[in-house]
Amino acid sequence: MKQRFKMNNQKIQSNKKYFCGKRILPKNIEKNDTIAIIINETMLAYNGGRLRAACQLIKEKYSKQNVTIGMSLAGALTPAGLGPSSIIPLMEHGYIDWLVSTGANMYHDIHFAFNLPLHQGSPNVDDVDLRKSGVIRIYDIFGDYHNVLLKTDTELRKIMLKPEFQKEMGTQEFYYLLGKALDGHEKINDIGHVSVLACAYRMGIPIFTSSPGDSTIGMNIAGLELLDPKKFKLKINTSLDVNESTAIVLNAKRNGKSAVILVGGGSPKNFVLQTEPQIQEILGIKEMGHDYDINITDARPDTGGLSGATPSEAVSWGKIDPNKVEENVVVYGDTTVYLPLITSYLINTAPHKKPKRLFFKRAKLFNKLKKAYFKHNKEIPMLKNLLK
Repeated sequence: MKQRFKMNNQKIQSNKKYFCGKRILPKNIEKNDTIAIIINETMLAYNGGRLRAACQLIKEKYSKQNVTIGMSLAGALTPAGLGPSSIIPLMEHGYIDWLVSTGANMYHDIHFAFNLPLHQGSPNVDDVDLRKSGVIRIYDIFGDYHNVLLKTDTELRKIMLKPEFQKEMGTQEFYYLLGKALDGHEKINDIGHVSVLACAYRMGIPIFTSSPGDSTIGMNIAGLELLDPKKFKLKINTSLDVNESTAIVLNAKRNGKSAVILVGGGSPKNFVLQTEPQIQEILGIKEMGHDYDINITDARPDTGGLSGATPSEAVSWGKIDPNKVEENVVVYGDTTVYLPLITSYLINTAPHKKPKRLFFKRAKLFNKLKKAYFKHNKEIPMLKNLLK
């Protein structure tokens, strides 16, 4: 009997580590419950639990002033209104320090600054008839082909023909100049803060696009180059983007911690994460990876695509610090559902952070990266000899 009691007691002690989590016994949802209360008190398991974990991780860790936050955006989020509703409030609250987005998201962001409307529609329509009627569709979003799409292109080309655009630059500088122009349009149209690019300009938040030719913005740049390559001198230098984004992360690690919020997958997700392999593998600088990673995705990991790759898999590439893998969260589902909830949670529960205004530090950060590269990479003398 004593032996059996001893064994049962040992089993109870052993099981304690598995039962240390909060008991699942939520209160009834009430009329006046806030989103924060609902997330904290009722989203206890499955992807509701992962959403809660993501919100609490941002509130507890990302809220520190020495944490630099990078966000990636993939999927048609700005035409769905996520810019004004969620992304701009996060920027203004201090929870986006730098951003990587598809060019398409930034292109559709321009409609809002120009006050060109997109409308709620239905996915159950005749697309042949939409084409005849001059209506473009993004699932259940409708826009006028002539009065929104082509008008945006016309106004965008006028902006890009201005003297300040006539040089080689990265997308960080390009979007800053474009954001400046869109900030002016917001004021002229008296429509408030509706453009992500305009907000980024005002706050000095760097924005990058990893594949700038893969969007209507890139298409318009290519079209203008056909006019007169000698007079239209705008060239997007993607290598500059790689180095400038990497400089942001190296500075974050040298002065605190680096955190990422990966909204969707694709090229923007990879571009945010590849900053660490660029530091370690290519530049030869000793580093450990991003400290915190929150990934919102609808992609499965077992297909081998980057969109579904987990933070633990990213450890093997040096993208995520192996000592911090337990402080990373993957939320599976639709970002148009989760991002507004996360935004509401944070602006109501997390402290406001002072903006880092990293765009205005770009030259300084770039020089720091270059100095670290020349200091730590032993292959540099050999590479210089090969250049001769």
